[in-house]
Parts: sequence; structure tokens; C-alpha cells
Amino acid sequence: MTWFFTHLISAFLLPPLNLLLLGTAGILLWHRRPRLARILTTAALSLLWLCATPYFAEGALHLLEGAPNTPDLRTAQADAIVVLGGGTYFHPPEYATDTVSDSALVRLRYAAKLQRETGKPILVTGGKPLGNNLSEAQQMKAVLENEFGVPVRWTEDASDNTRENARNSYRLLQRAGIRRIYLVTHAWHMPRASMAFRQAGLDVVPTPTAWTTRYKTGLLDFVPRAEALRDSKIFMHELIGLAWYRLKS
Repeated sequence: MTWFFTHLISAFLLPPLNLLLLGTAGILLWHRRPRLARILTTAALSLLWLCATPYFAEGALHLLEGAPNTPDLRTAQADAIVVLGGGTYFHPPEYATDTVSDSALVRLRYAAKLQRETGKPILVTGGKPLGNNLSEAQQMKAVLENEFGVPVRWTEDASDNTRENARNSYRLLQRAGIRRIYLVTHAWHMPRASMAFRQAGLDVVPTPTAWTTRYKTGLLDFVPRAEALRDSKIFMHELIGLAWYRLKS
């Protein structure tokens, strides 16, 4: 299934579109099935409020992330660092060419720190799902080497999703005799990413970054906001992905 159709299907399964469809169904049934219509409309509005409320959306991401932790690099040793792509900043007016998104930059920052602490070689992985000229992996390599001063040994730029990241990275690392890796990605993405890489045949030491944190809980955390809706979308996307990986394993 192509990247476009995968994301088109997921749009119908994730907020806000799934909740809009649920509410629309309630409106269309209002005169023919008033009781069912009220149930559907109430459910859509209630779920929309929950999904758009920071306290609940961030709590959902915490379920994916688990307790915050970092591996002890003295005992949890690996032979390479694999960094997953996190999207592209297209046609940036302040740069000469496409570059990494803010999400990818967070991952690269931690990967650079990890490389300096361990001295292990880095593999960056990410293709061109939208058909642009410069792959995510090439963008990541440029940022790591030119801005962080960290060398990149392998560039995997033929993958369009996490499972392909894992399979293609395994092939590259297998030729170098490497089976155990530090895997760098967002903390909420780590359960699905580590599952994909283990299924591909690699031994994974999870090294997540960008944990969901908050300075303190206040009244505003119960007021619906757009960014919370995005967090809820991420949570549901990861749950569906985990279920799909288990079915395919």
C-alpha cells in the first residue's frame, strides 16, 4: 500500500475526522433515529473535548512512553546508533534547500549527544514519501555533519515508513556485522519503532527522546487546545500501528 493511501485511510480513523464523521452521522439521523442520533452526537462532542484537552491527551501519550528513563550506556552497550526520520521542512526561505523538520531535529540533537558519549557510528533512515528530491536521510546526514559536527556512516533513504526503516536498516547493518543498536526516536514512537526493528532481526537498546513533560498541572490544562488534539492523533495512530504490527508478525 502506498504512502498516500495509508495516510488517507488513517485520516478516517484518527481525530478530528473520525469524530467529525461520528457527529455528522448523528445529525443525519436526527429525525429518523432521534435516540441514536443523540447518542452519536453526544459521543462525538465528548470525545472531541477529551481529545482536545491537554491533561487527557498528554496522559494518553504517557501510557505509550512509560516511565521516563535513559539507558546506562556503561552496561546497555550497542554497536551502532540508528536515527529515525521525522519529516521535512519543505522549501525553507532561510535555507538553500529542504531540511529536517523540528521533530527530526530533536532526534538528531539527542543522536549527536549519544554519539559523542559512545563513539558508535550512526545510521540515518528516511526516504522520500512525498516524492521530493532530497530524502529525509540525506537531510539528517547534512544536519548532523555540518551543524553538529558528527559523522554519519550509513544513509538509508529508500524507506517510506517505520517498518521499511527497520528492514532496510537491518540489511545495511547486517553487511557490517552489526546486530545490536541504539534506536533514537520520540518516546511515544519507541514502542512501535522498537517492535519493528526487533521483528526485522535487530537487537534494540531503546534510547528515546522528546518525552511528554509539563512544568506543572494548572487550570489551563483542562481547556481544549489544538495542540492537544494533535497529541491525541499521535496516540491513536501509534495504537493502531502497534495492533497492525502484531497482526502482521
